[in-house]
Amino acid sequence: MALELRHLRYLIAVAEHANFTRAAEDLRISQPTLSQQIKQLERTVGAQLLDRTGRTVRLTDAGETYVHYAHRALRDLAAAERAVLDVADLSRGHLRLALTPTFTAYLIGPLAAEFHTRHPGLTLDVREMTQDRIEADLLADDLDLGIAFDGPHLPGIAATALFTETLSLVTSADRPAAGTTGVQGTQGPLPVREIANRQLALLSGDFATRGHIDAYFAGHRVQPRITVEANSIQALTEIVQRTDLATVLPDAITHDHPHLSPLPLEPALPTRTVALLRRDNAYRSAAARAFTRLTADHIRDRGYAPPTARQAPGAHGAEGLLDPGE
Repeated sequence: MALELRHLRYLIAVAEHANFTRAAEDLRISQPTLSQQIKQLERTVGAQLLDRTGRTVRLTDAGETYVHYAHRALRDLAAAERAVLDVADLSRGHLRLALTPTFTAYLIGPLAAEFHTRHPGLTLDVREMTQDRIEADLLADDLDLGIAFDGPHLPGIAATALFTETLSLVTSADRPAAGTTGVQGTQGPLPVREIANRQLALLSGDFATRGHIDAYFAGHRVQPRITVEANSIQALTEIVQRTDLATVLPDAITHDHPHLSPLPLEPALPTRTVALLRRDNAYRSAAARAFTRLTADHIRDRGYAPPTARQAPGAHGAEGLLDPGE
């Protein structure tokens, strides 16, 4: 019997559900049909792929190996189908992009707007998620590109350093922060010890940025008074611009907020390198290449600081975003 793609999908479904009945329901076929198809697959490959003796169905050692390659085959086939549909003139196409939450506050807006202006025939699927989820989805071929922070990364993830993100104390431009009377008019950065016992509104622990901030304060033995925690950057900026609370955010967020004022700290908060992530050796569609070029243009036009942190092997700086010959 010739192997067909449905056999691979059926085996993966049974392995994921560990049950023929639930797998059949998910596949919308009858259980006897599913069992028959799996038996046909086992006869074709000449090995038992499923252990049916327990209360749940599980993969045999041979089945574990076979499913690993089945996943890869289906993923590569999906990439091949996208490549065939890809149109080099960018008259149509699709890009799946994910970002960590910080970048939805200042990066995705202008990038999406310019992407649509330059290439109105392309569709963009934007998702906000954690960096570990972004990398896992890239490896599973559920995403084309991700924007997060540089290294270390999961094996198989290629990272291109984009720019250096700097952070500062941020207050309302219309009123001084609580406990920082006169700071707005002073020259130079604010000593970090001045933050002790002052009222801050910070991102919640859901954000990697919060861990970055906490580590900085702990390293300098400063214990600020955290009056507000928010799991939304938009909520945080709204609160800060209307109160006398201060926060800590990337400087780039304040560029488009006339009611927010950044104030550098001394010593400065550690910088982070922003990176464009993709699956190593994955097919790069015309839409992905166009977005990469657009990102390089945006970084240059906004004057973001060039990357200075360690780059992953094979990565390039923002000036190296384009493929040779593009």
